[in-house]
Amino acid sequence: MSDVPEDDAPAHAHVPVLLDRVVELLAPALATPGAVLVDCTLGMGGHSEAVLERLPDAVVIGIDRDPEALARAGRRLERFGRRFDAAHATYDEIPDVLAERGLDPVGGAGAVLFDLGVSSLQLDELDRGFAYRADAPLDMRMDPTRGPTAADVLNTYEAPELTRVLRDFGEEKFARRIADAVVRTRADEPFTTSARLVELLYAAIPAPARRTGGHPAKRTFQALRMEVNDELGVLRRALPAALDAVGIGGRVVVESYHSLEDRLVKRAFAAGARTEAPDDLPFVPEEAQPELRLVTRGAEKADEAEIAANARAASVRLRAAERVRRRDPGGSAGRSGGTSGRTGRDGQGQDRTGGRRR
Repeated sequence: MSDVPEDDAPAHAHVPVLLDRVVELLAPALATPGAVLVDCTLGMGGHSEAVLERLPDAVVIGIDRDPEALARAGRRLERFGRRFDAAHATYDEIPDVLAERGLDPVGGAGAVLFDLGVSSLQLDELDRGFAYRADAPLDMRMDPTRGPTAADVLNTYEAPELTRVLRDFGEEKFARRIADAVVRTRADEPFTTSARLVELLYAAIPAPARRTGGHPAKRTFQALRMEVNDELGVLRRALPAALDAVGIGGRVVVESYHSLEDRLVKRAFAAGARTEAPDDLPFVPEEAQPELRLVTRGAEKADEAEIAANARAASVRLRAAERVRRRDPGGSAGRSGGTSGRTGRDGQGQDRTGGRRR
């Protein structure tokens, strides 16, 4: 999944980004027989397939809100039998998905994986409206069975609200100009298809700006998709649920493709890796130790070779954290089992996978 233009890499539509590194990061948390990976963004099943093939003790629960993705991934992974289970849900519903399968929403999973953004399937099926390279209904819903469409957003949002969406989610410099043009144009005829929107964008964005930064529709389509699917809201709710879901020694691994997504992940991981001890203490007592250890130092990126082979890897930011301690409801804390390493004041530690940064 990614937020790069869909025209950039159609031949590599189903290549998971940073696949080897992701499996490497997940492996220590999935070494126990029956350990559960919750793949929160199942998509075409590429990451899940690699985990099931390379980590024979692991079980995967794949979550996706797109029924077509679930059907296709289910066919791809049916050879693994009961080691794979699919759930039609959004990934902020992790506790419900685990509970429905008899697993504890707190500590019941070995690892959780997020590969954020739009999936290859959604870009490749042009009638879904995610792509701007062909005329199609302005839908953009990841779950086409519910919720407002991109056309609904364009036809009902007032100019200030539409400006916010384009500016915040698309980082569109001409957000207000585009929003005003949309409001004027829809007064004559509501928006229904992508070609008319693309035509408006070509007219609204100045010619010099259109010559740099990729297709002029890229940022607007990204922003509409994120708004329609409440992607940041879902992620904001999902991150604490994911961190609660893993037991001691469990890991949460996230691939982000948008600065706002990565910022949410960075903050959630940093908060858990922060000690509660005063800075002037000579050591960190057990009860004030961080709950998380940051497995990656900052955000890892794809190397030049992978970007050359798969343009969708260009914007990826990969982060991973491991649970080393859990606070009980009464405020005390402790460790229980697992293979958690010692953590310092900032929650940093040695990555036991031994993997180099990529």
